[in-house]
Amino acid sequence: MTYADQIAQLGNVIKGYKGTWDGIDAESAARMQLQNRFRTGLDIARYTAKIMREDMAAYDADPANYTQSLGCWHGFIAQQKMISIKKHFGSTKRRYLYLSGWMVAALRSDFGPLPDQSMHEKTSVPALIGELYTFLKQADARELGMMFRELDTARESGNQMEEQRLLHAIDNYETHVVPIIADIDAGFGNAEATYLLAKKMIEAGACALQIENQVSDEKQCGHQDGKVTVPHEDFLAKVRACRYAFLELGVEDGIIVTRTDSLGAGLTKQIAYSKEPGDIGDQYNSFLDCEEIDDIAQANGDVIINRDGKLMRPKRLPSNLYQFRPGTGEDRCVLDCITSLQNGADLLWIETEKPHIEQIAGMVDRIREAVPNAKLVYNNSPSFNWTLNFRQQVYDAWEAAGKDVSAYDRAKLMSVDYDGTDLAAEADDKIRTFQRDAAKRAGIFHHLITLPTYHTAALSTDNLAKEYFGDAGMLGYVKGVQRKEIREGIACVKHQNMSGSDIGDDHKEYFAGEAALKAGGTHNTMNQFAA
Repeated sequence: MTYADQIAQLGNVIKGYKGTWDGIDAESAARMQLQNRFRTGLDIARYTAKIMREDMAAYDADPANYTQSLGCWHGFIAQQKMISIKKHFGSTKRRYLYLSGWMVAALRSDFGPLPDQSMHEKTSVPALIGELYTFLKQADARELGMMFRELDTARESGNQMEEQRLLHAIDNYETHVVPIIADIDAGFGNAEATYLLAKKMIEAGACALQIENQVSDEKQCGHQDGKVTVPHEDFLAKVRACRYAFLELGVEDGIIVTRTDSLGAGLTKQIAYSKEPGDIGDQYNSFLDCEEIDDIAQANGDVIINRDGKLMRPKRLPSNLYQFRPGTGEDRCVLDCITSLQNGADLLWIETEKPHIEQIAGMVDRIREAVPNAKLVYNNSPSFNWTLNFRQQVYDAWEAAGKDVSAYDRAKLMSVDYDGTDLAAEADDKIRTFQRDAAKRAGIFHHLITLPTYHTAALSTDNLAKEYFGDAGMLGYVKGVQRKEIREGIACVKHQNMSGSDIGDDHKEYFAGEAALKAGGTHNTMNQFAA
């Protein structure tokens, strides 16, 4: 409905109460409805799932239509990110949110900072999803509230052209609410535990769940050592649990992102169950590092498998884990991805040890032989040393092409001494175009940075502390923060407005009329920023 339609409809509702609701203003109620478009998290999940599906189709048609997100660990961070995107680009199209399990563990656990090993409370994940969307909805309410005030001013001044412009803007308002890809880690337990948590995450608003093929109670950060994977059937049970959760809640087009850590995981906790040669369990077991035995008596207390008619003993560590053969990680990744897509996954995530387009593309090419429209979500991870990696990639390319690289020490290319060189300039250009190039060559539909706002919070706080507690004193804050906020149009320079004081004043006027005691009068110091 248009704004005018909503006012008319609410006016009829009020009239239906035969004068007892005459103290309610239909236009004020319509404004409140528009400022709260999404009544529940499920409304958000259904709305954003449709957006993601449309974006996936657009990417299939043209890989230039890739999508992006930044990881956010607090609702305010997500809110400011989306306000900034609307300010600079005019639209939130193809920009999402990412919720990182790493940042939940490190920043949002009641236990305090934890490593990324699924030790944090599972309820903290849906709680953060709900918080993110609460702040995005508040961004809508704030921006629409300012538009309503401008509309009232235009009406009072008789400026009909401005009034019509604002009515059109209200009717075509673009929300700050965007899709979120939410990290469910390895499912926090068995498939039933995964299903229960998935429901809570979807009810909070998540339209896309990212789940990984590690063992829940041995889960590690994808960029740490010691990762342990599970057989495909174990993982697929959790994928199905997520799909059942989506279907039960009526989010029929919910998205499941399956992440494989096999490239860096050399261990498994169990040998897969196999019914016949060549089945998925047998394929998983074929990667085990085994030694042949001649006499069954040699295998006291060991597990023995039959491989091509030979008795084989998988190598077992004192931790009771089994190891894979070295060099099998890429093959295991490809099999993981194909199996996931053939069993209900929508998108893939391959956790790599470096940002190298051809390494990723080599695996995607193999996956697409079985599933032609396979698409990836890719972690542009802060765990990578991007500067060093790309300078080394350029160095290696130059060396392979016979170009003189004697002026460079490959092991020390991170040094500031190389910042002004042609090699550094070429590397930076490759970093700049990495997402575009990888979307085109390596099937990456969605690029995200998992932990960026963790790092930006630390960096900005360090800069402020250095200046404020040093010789600059208060100038450290004014010059380094507030002056920049004012001149760059940062919304939260008016922090009272950002926190909802103007929305509260509007409500006071709706509820109490002329008796309302409002905070935004002439003596509100926030008015100093009007200029």
